[in-house]
Amino acid sequence: MKGLPHDMNKLEEITAQRKRAHAQLLAARSKVYDGFLAMEKAAYRDGALPKKQKELIAVGISVVKDCESCMQWHIEQAAASGATFEELLEAVEVAIEMGGGPATVSARFALEVMESLGLKPRQL
Repeated sequence: MKGLPHDMNKLEEITAQRKRAHAQLLAARSKVYDGFLAMEKAAYRDGALPKKQKELIAVGISVVKDCESCMQWHIEQAAASGATFEELLEAVEVAIEMGGGPATVSARFALEVMESLGLKPRQL
């Protein structure tokens, strides 16, 4: 994606912060965090909807909520579950429609994360 401002340091820092907080909460033996992890595991397991579709839903919600860490995590998880650039882009586009103008700002960050993973549109 030419023309996107691309800050790998920001993406790396978000990942590092997420990993640090995860380790700290595990070390503290947080019962609430343990419950959150169990809920997350249950929510994203394959069911009537496969994990990939659930992650795409989470991408859209993350864009509307303007949660950069959430966008990065769920885009990475969706890609790892087989989501293509086009599927991720459509999830972002639905979020733009649901979130209106402010969601277009979040969508820019989502596109940067997709680019950082090497996800690109298929050439027709």
